[in-house]
Amino acid sequence: MHVPDGFLDAPTSVVTGVVAAGGVAVALRKARGELDDRTAPMAGLVAAFIFAGQMINFPVGAGTSGHLLGGALAAVLVGPWTGALCLSVVLLVQALFMADGGVTALGTNITLMGLVGCFAGYAVFRLVSAVLPRRTSSVAPAAAVGALVSVPVAAAVFTLLFAVGGTAPVDTGAVLTAMLGWHTVIGVGEAVVTGLVVASVVAARPDLVHGARHLVETRELEIRKAATT
Repeated sequence: MHVPDGFLDAPTSVVTGVVAAGGVAVALRKARGELDDRTAPMAGLVAAFIFAGQMINFPVGAGTSGHLLGGALAAVLVGPWTGALCLSVVLLVQALFMADGGVTALGTNITLMGLVGCFAGYAVFRLVSAVLPRRTSSVAPAAAVGALVSVPVAAAVFTLLFAVGGTAPVDTGAVLTAMLGWHTVIGVGEAVVTGLVVASVVAARPDLVHGARHLVETRELEIRKAATT
């Protein structure tokens, strides 16, 4: 989903750049409430994993390939604000040193993958978690559903931006159909990767997973109460 330079006109790129800068500024403040001395190292590990994961492309048909976006994964593991910062760092490095996504389109890519991807994925994760049993084994499937939905949502937002400021002579309806079609397939791969990674981390250290923290704290409180009675 990396948007290249020149795919959106200058005014649209400026607006998304302002949105991205504002989002990152807020995330820098909000992330302090998501991390502590015990969980802070997870942010670096998540950023490194997503950076490596985005280097691996998988075929989805008709010569098209997809790769991990990582928004929902980051949001569930370290929180949506910290996750947005992780994605922003990854996208910045890719744009500056690997020509993966344009420099002038950096704001667009951070908006789509870092903000929309993280918060859409985390919102769906919370909704699904609310209807699943309250246990740590429910975290991974809820994260997988969040990942599945976050990818086509980000694709739909891109289509909206293209309708406003796209520079290619392509019908917006055709762009929407193609983006949602292919990114729904990519979302399936995203869901599989996210579910497996979250399940592995939750199985080993559920106390380090932002999306499982409330379950662990509730369990610890119940154990303490049982021990004192």
